[in-house]
Amino acid sequence: MQLKFQVHTKIQKPIAEVFDAIYNPTKLSGYFTTGGATAPLDEGASVIWRFADYPGDVPVTVRKLVRDKQIVIEWDAYEPPDTAESKIPPPSGYKTTVEMTFESLDSDNTLVKIAESGWRETQRGLDGSYGNCMGWTQMLCALKAYLEYNINLRKGAF
Repeated sequence: MQLKFQVHTKIQKPIAEVFDAIYNPTKLSGYFTTGGATAPLDEGASVIWRFADYPGDVPVTVRKLVRDKQIVIEWDAYEPPDTAESKIPPPSGYKTTVEMTFESLDSDNTLVKIAESGWRETQRGLDGSYGNCMGWTQMLCALKAYLEYNINLRKGAF
């Protein structure tokens, strides 16, 4: 069994605007990386994402970028701690791959899909995949609210 998932949503904006909202660190920080993002998601770049609700830096490596089509990143696999007392998960020692794809449905609508794969086939790997599936779903909802209604859903949520 391979641990992987895909989430998606339709954003009522042109593909270039949707793509830029993820690629551009200033825009990404307006609804997702609430602690900031150090650089755009250029192919080959190493970027740091920070979240107000998650301790520490989150290093992201951009493996592939096709403007208005695809962004592929790798980052440390998230595996939750074994005990509820620990707030910071221990390093997992391996990476997962996140693929974001963008499809123009028409001039004003874009389908965004986010898939992640690569967890170990363990209970902690399964739990980590569920956590990230929830996180990417929240990210897509926040992206939609940000672009369509200029609302930051993460503000005050954590």
